[in-house]
Amino acid sequence: MKTYLALLRGVNVGGKNRVVMATLKAAFEQHGFTNVRTYLNSGNVVFTTEETPLTELTNACTEIIAAVFDLMITVTVISGADLLAALMKRPAWWQVDSAAKHNAIFVIAPTTTAEVIESVGAAKPEYEQVAAVDQLIFWSAPLKTFSRTRWSKVVGSKYYDRITIRNANTVLKLAALIAQTNDLLC
Repeated sequence: MKTYLALLRGVNVGGKNRVVMATLKAAFEQHGFTNVRTYLNSGNVVFTTEETPLTELTNACTEIIAAVFDLMITVTVISGADLLAALMKRPAWWQVDSAAKHNAIFVIAPTTTAEVIESVGAAKPEYEQVAAVDQLIFWSAPLKTFSRTRWSKVVGSKYYDRITIRNANTVLKLAALIAQTNDLLC
C-alpha cells in the first residue's frame, strides 16, 4: 500500500462547489481507498491504495467527485512520499517569519513549475521569496507588503487554473497525516 494526497481545487469557496468532507471520505472509502482522512473543508484527502499511476488516481478522484457531488472539480494527486521529500528540500526561509504569509503552490500536471514561474514572472526580492521543488512552489511574503508582491497576483495569471494553493500550516499538517498513515502501514 502507498499513501497519496488528493487536493481538490476551488471547493467550498464563497458557497460555491460545496463538498461535504464526511461524504467525500465515505465516497473514497466506497471506491476502495483505505485509511482515508480529510483535513479542513478545502478539499484535502489523505488515503492509501495499491501503487497506481498518478494520472489514474487523479481520474478516479475526479470521477468520484463528479458522481457523488455532480461537480467537475480539478484534482491533483501527489504521492505522500513525494510531498515529504519536497518538504525536506524546502527553502530555509519558508515558514520561519511569523509576520509573513507562507504558501505552497501545487502545480497540476502536465503544467510544470517552470511554466508557472515564467508566467507569473520573477519574484520581487524586496517583497517576496520563491523557490520551486519538483511540482511545488514555496512562496513567502511579509504581510505588510503582501499586496506589492508579484506572486500575490498569481490569481490572475495564465496558469491560475493549473495550480492549487495551501498555506504552510495546512501543508505541514497534511505531511504529519501522511507520516502517521505511513506509520500505520508498517
